[in-house]
Amino acid sequence: MSRVQDKVAIVTGAASGLGFAAAQKLLEEGAKVMLADINREVIETMPDRLSKFSQSQFSTCIHDVTKEQSWIDIIDQTKSYFGKINILVNSAGISLGSDVVSTDFEIWKKVHEVNLDSVFLGCKYVIPVMSKYENGSIINISSISGIVAGWNTAAYNSSKAGVRLLSKSVALYCAKKGYDVRCNSIHPAFVNTPILDPIKQAFGADEAVAKLARQIPMNKIGDTDDVSYAILYLASDESKFMTGTEIVLDGGLSAM
Repeated sequence: MSRVQDKVAIVTGAASGLGFAAAQKLLEEGAKVMLADINREVIETMPDRLSKFSQSQFSTCIHDVTKEQSWIDIIDQTKSYFGKINILVNSAGISLGSDVVSTDFEIWKKVHEVNLDSVFLGCKYVIPVMSKYENGSIINISSISGIVAGWNTAAYNSSKAGVRLLSKSVALYCAKKGYDVRCNSIHPAFVNTPILDPIKQAFGADEAVAKLARQIPMNKIGDTDDVSYAILYLASDESKFMTGTEIVLDGGLSAM
């Protein structure tokens, strides 16, 4: 239970879903974690939700991933509180919009702001700090939708594909500069998190899950552990030679 012992991580979107699962997994394996989310009401419940961990092991921050100053503040706050930063998990994201004709331009911009601009800002401001320490790891949560397109997910496809290529650019930049900082992306297919709630509301929870599972060769959707273990691997020194690439967790979907 010490795969990331004494490393310090920032996890965005930590109030729920993949972000919360990632934070828990990193805490279980010995990391110190700054849990960041824009949802103040949920973030304030973290001491109770994480009561099995020492409160010296984690802290929380209200963080708007789309705001430049918010990134500057959280990086300063994390370094001040824990003394260093070794891991950044960019997990915050939204899924809005439809096909290219039907998607309103404001929705298009909002999806890219939350899903892609936030990753740019996180990488931009964490690298100068992270590069001062050993074995830094930036982990960007993209999606299988960043590799395999859908006819009715134009903004989501574009933003998540952008995360994939941005991650590669960041990895090459850090390597060229001689920084001990890696950058990789993770590409899950459907995972049972609140991002599926609109589908569950439309079809009913059981039918929605079954409907999504029929699109996957393994005939099931993922769970948060599938992704949090991948995050743990990339956060740990086990992956010290892995950068500029991706982990695809899609039950075989992209193999079709």
